[in-house]
Amino acid sequence: MELKETNRDSSGVHNLAFQNDGESVDATNLKGLGDSSQKIKNSQNKRTGHTNQGDEYIDIESDLVENKCASVDDEQPRLKGHLEKNYDKICEFYKKHEIRIRYVIYGILMTAYLAVVFAACSLNFRRALPLFVITVMATFFICWDFLIAKYEEKITAFFSPGERYLKKQWFWLKWVLYAALIITIICWLIFDTMEQGSRQLISFGGLVMYVLLMLIFSKYPTRVAWRTVLSGIGMQFIFGLLILRTKVGFDVFSWLGIQIQTFLEYSDTGAKFVFGEKYQDHFFAFKVLPIVVFFSTVMSILYHIGFMQWLIGKVGWIMHIFMGTTPAESLVAAGNIFVGQTESPLLVRPYLPYITKSELHAIMTAGFSTIAGSVLGAYISFGISSSHLLTASVMSAPASLAISKLFWPETEKPLVTLRNGLQMAKSESKNLLEAASQGASTSITLVANIAVNLISFLALLTFLDSVLSWLGSLFDYPQLNFENICAYGFMPFSFMMGVDWEDSFIVGGLLGYKTFFNEFLAYERLSKLIHNREKGGSMYINGVKQYMTVRSEVIATYALCGFANFGSLGLVIGGLTSIAPSKQKEIADGAFRAMIAGTVTCFMTACVAGMLMVPGLEIPCHIFLGNASNFTDFPVKSIKVVECCQRLFT
Repeated sequence: MELKETNRDSSGVHNLAFQNDGESVDATNLKGLGDSSQKIKNSQNKRTGHTNQGDEYIDIESDLVENKCASVDDEQPRLKGHLEKNYDKICEFYKKHEIRIRYVIYGILMTAYLAVVFAACSLNFRRALPLFVITVMATFFICWDFLIAKYEEKITAFFSPGERYLKKQWFWLKWVLYAALIITIICWLIFDTMEQGSRQLISFGGLVMYVLLMLIFSKYPTRVAWRTVLSGIGMQFIFGLLILRTKVGFDVFSWLGIQIQTFLEYSDTGAKFVFGEKYQDHFFAFKVLPIVVFFSTVMSILYHIGFMQWLIGKVGWIMHIFMGTTPAESLVAAGNIFVGQTESPLLVRPYLPYITKSELHAIMTAGFSTIAGSVLGAYISFGISSSHLLTASVMSAPASLAISKLFWPETEKPLVTLRNGLQMAKSESKNLLEAASQGASTSITLVANIAVNLISFLALLTFLDSVLSWLGSLFDYPQLNFENICAYGFMPFSFMMGVDWEDSFIVGGLLGYKTFFNEFLAYERLSKLIHNREKGGSMYINGVKQYMTVRSEVIATYALCGFANFGSLGLVIGGLTSIAPSKQKEIADGAFRAMIAGTVTCFMTACVAGMLMVPGLEIPCHIFLGNASNFTDFPVKSIKVVECCQRLFT
């Protein structure tokens, strides 16, 4: 094979083309080239004639037509080389069998992955157990999505007779279910009280109290859909039962918490490189805030590959099916488990102009009831239990919908349903590197917002405490400060969650910090209390309690796990208004009620945690025995004390 150059003329040099050995350009092609070059020369002569006649005008339109004709003549078919022919054949074969080729490639990759999993399990199954569980779950959901996509109509037709039967018999069947539910709750409370003590009853009473308060101050008390309310509280209770009362659930979430902590520690590498070896000397600025940047980058990558949309869709579908909520509010509530209150509405951005007032209230309530994954890492770095923070985020999602529908029931007909083909927004990044860069850039605003808010709020709090102390000194009470005022106001609410009476004053102050400032300040104060307990020492110094019991710490962790504060109120109004300008009035009218509903949701999650918490699962024996001596209602028949004594003796 050799490279041959085509003819040159005044119009320029034509591209080189592949020609077969021994082959030459035929007469037709040569003639075509000659004709085209002649036409170009003629057109040039004409243009010269136009410009030479006094430069009066230039006929641009005729030039365009002539150039177009010349280009058409230039595009005469030419002979393709041997390499080009083979390349075209390969492309045609791939286009014809593209689907089969992809299946073959996927099959080879899956076979290789399964071989790796099998080899890892054969060497050490205990060590490879997380990989095995992930593989089984991924296989199940892949098969599920495949069956739903291909046989959805047949599956619906198969279950339709049962659905029609349930609708026909639902009038009396629902009363049977309600009666069975009430009997189950009563029996469970009796047996659990006999084993664990009466403290759980206080938490249960607090749960009932918050539901009644929401009903009394409901927007439309007579229009409440009790199926949504009861199923949401039921899902909250079931999640808590599986995580806090079963060893498998507790171990799984503890393992997840440890993995998240390990994963977040990788941000130290970047912080160390940028800020130097002594970056931990400025703990919050150079240790905590880089975690926010790192987590935001990871979340952006997961959005780009579609994993977050898939996961949120599955959780939202479960809540939609069991609670009867609309797809839009279910997806946003599920999204708030992982992302922030301003990011989750973006999942259903095209549908926001068409949602009802109750749906809008539910979306805002879900945002106030949970925390974002990006700040989750920051709270873990404070020393807050990662497993409890994860559990709180999961439990609050269905509860937020339940409380929202109780506080603002649906009175309109929703326009956005599954029949409309609800689709979640996709990532705008084109590749993984761009997604990672966008995630890091997006975190700049969040990091700056956190830093400036803490600076301003702490300065404002110190100034407010000084003013209150001065006012208190006028009445011989210089100990007066903002925390004390909040503690007295929130003390009854904290006690009804199940906090020990001795600790309810401290937890009330934490709730005040969280509500009037933000949860960052509250968790920072809680972390100091946890560190004081772990160090040991005297519980009271000058009549001031230095730390709380572990039970009170856990309940406070759940109660503080949400964005329901006045600072976030303005953030939600501004963020949602920019996304859905047509809903500006509805957003402003319902935002404050949504903040109250979000606060109550966090309190109810704390109540459920107080009902289900078993100290023996995570508390060392010497701490358990020390706390048990302070409980006047410690169960006489409990074997925890005996087990602890035996363990310490051994």
